[in-house]
Amino acid sequence: QVQLQESGPGLVKPSQTLSLTCTVSGGSITITTNYFFWSWIRQTPEKGLEWMGAIAYNGETYYNPSLKSRTSISRDTSKNQFTLQMSSVTPEDTAVYYCARGDNDLSEYDYWGQGIQVTVSS
Repeated sequence: QVQLQESGPGLVKPSQTLSLTCTVSGGSITITTNYFFWSWIRQTPEKGLEWMGAIAYNGETYYNPSLKSRTSISRDTSKNQFTLQMSSVTPEDTAVYYCARGDNDLSEYDYWGQGIQVTVSS
């Protein structure tokens, strides 16, 4: 069973960089028998779910165009982890942040982390 777990600071100050890590167990982020895209998604009551970006099984990255300029996703294959960094955060970035496993067209996500609340506030 694949499990994903988000971790990182729950409070970030405006203008700083948000950094989160997703640790994956039960499945390799580099597996090639299925072409998975390891994604970051955030959720607010006002906006619902918003896909932020993903890193593919081969390390290629993809981003939501509205967030690309300040978003970076990377991975550490030795730890089976992938990370999210978002710079220049504002209170509008306050959300529950999820990591999830997506299919190769990012239309379906079969495994999700429990989510982590991140609040941007001074």
